Amino acid sequence: MDNKNVENLVALSLLYDFYGELLTKHQKQIYADFILNDYSLGEIAEEQGITRQGVHDLIRRCNRALESYEAKLHLVERFQRAKEKIDRLNLCVAEAEERQDIAKLEEIKTISASILEEF
Repeated sequence: MDNKNVENLVALSLLYDFYGELLTKHQKQIYADFILNDYSLGEIAEEQGITRQGVHDLIRRCNRALESYEAKLHLVERFQRAKEKIDRLNLCVAEAEERQDIAKLEEIKTISASILEEF
């Protein structure tokens, strides 16, 4: 699997994590089997008693729905920004501990305040 496919799978998984509960039970099952459990369209179709095309169409509809939720709510985007800031915080903490650096501690306070402002 190439990098682009892995990145796309990660993006779809995040969308599912944040908005999956807004899908119907049937949609959640099929989408989870395809995205999270790596089942093939044929395996899902056989398990669900529908055609491969039906599975494909349902997955595309779920993708559009999840992307629409994100376009309106931006929860994944906000999560990713917060995660980047937390990663920076962890680096700052390690550096500050190593050097007992007061300036780094101030930077940590600034970054943590900006994370809280987002929520």
